[in-house]
Amino acid sequence: MTATNRPPDHTESPAAPASAAGRFRWMILGVLFCATTINYMDRFLLGVLKPTIVQDLHWTETDYANVVFCFQLAYAIGLVTVSRVVDRIGVRWGMALVVGMCAIAAASHSFVSSVMGFCLARFALGIGESGCWPGCAKAVSEWFPRKERAVGMGVVNAGSSVGATITPLAVPLILTLVAWPFVFLFTATLDVIWLCVWLVGYRNPDRHPWLKTSELAYIRSDPNPPHGTVSWFQLFRHRQTWAFLLAKGLSDPIWWFYLFWVPGFLAKQYNLTTASAAASAAAMALPVMVIYIMADIGSVSGGWLSMRLIGRGWSINAARKTVMLGCALCVTPVFLVSQPIGLWPSVFLIGLAAASHLGFSANLFTVATDTVPKHAVSSVAGIGGMAAAVGGMFIAKLVGFVLDTTHSYVIPFAIASCVYLVALGILHLLLPRLDPMKLEGAQ
Repeated sequence: MTATNRPPDHTESPAAPASAAGRFRWMILGVLFCATTINYMDRFLLGVLKPTIVQDLHWTETDYANVVFCFQLAYAIGLVTVSRVVDRIGVRWGMALVVGMCAIAAASHSFVSSVMGFCLARFALGIGESGCWPGCAKAVSEWFPRKERAVGMGVVNAGSSVGATITPLAVPLILTLVAWPFVFLFTATLDVIWLCVWLVGYRNPDRHPWLKTSELAYIRSDPNPPHGTVSWFQLFRHRQTWAFLLAKGLSDPIWWFYLFWVPGFLAKQYNLTTASAAASAAAMALPVMVIYIMADIGSVSGGWLSMRLIGRGWSINAARKTVMLGCALCVTPVFLVSQPIGLWPSVFLIGLAAASHLGFSANLFTVATDTVPKHAVSSVAGIGGMAAAVGGMFIAKLVGFVLDTTHSYVIPFAIASCVYLVALGILHLLLPRLDPMKLEGAQ
């Protein structure tokens, strides 16, 4: 039997040990990592350029918040619809669709100059980007056995902070060549390159000609889940969906706050803005880079630590929640940042909070893959992402209003310091043992 016509449920040989099975699945994970890296470069570019854009176009904080709000609104709408498309047409063509949309939307930023123009461009980008994370979660669930998925999602999540690290380093260099509106064409080009690589190299594991039979058996070593189509109404009848929705909806808006407001906060609080756009971006590059390097470490470490605990005999429930509790506690000191404690103390506290967020998020995503059947993972991830986007809309309007009214970051950072403990408490109340979802009518 050839690699291209394997049956969907491979049972020819017992699963090989991980060390002997093969490593091609990690190459697939690397491609997914690149997708989330470029995805975050697309969205973080606005935050890096914020001081220059606000100064050149004479925006208020509310104007900027409205642009962010439009992205979040589109992201929420897209997660209701695009994640379902990914479930229906599969990961390969679903990811190709959303990344292609991102390329077009990112390029459109270069040709607008009004608040309304940016709102429309960000809305288009939000629709395109809404399918990336559900698609990645679905791909990880298809390419990795259950015990490795936390590490897989940790690597995928790390792409967000790598993208946020690369962007402030690349922007000053690009600004020496072109005016700031045309910087958006840089990430659009990366989208196109990734799309070409994806279409050439990605297939479903059961049909991939480059995947060894032993590695396929290892990937399929978990008990086979039921298959079938699932309605959203059916998913909303299960506690697993509500647990992920509420925890994601509470915690992710804080990441949006870091992404879109922290560069401007550091620039204003510690006078990093200069008359030159390139010089302003360069002044912020190192502090922002440090924050997101720390976030990278937190993302991968959070997934690795829960896998390590499971390997030592901990239950999946205890391992996931213990790591999430540690992450939630590490976020709490971030409220101190609203005071003038110094640039680098602020950078390290925000970096610790960002690292803890991604460690928390990697395990939260994995809770969804632990408790939801594979054929519904993308839909549940989309529901949770929709809740996060709605929360992001709320936090954008709140932060814009608070900053224009009080000119202080005390309230946003106070919210950021405690929301993870609330999210984890709700998750534990709804899923005290991480029971798997039992879908009615699945075949």
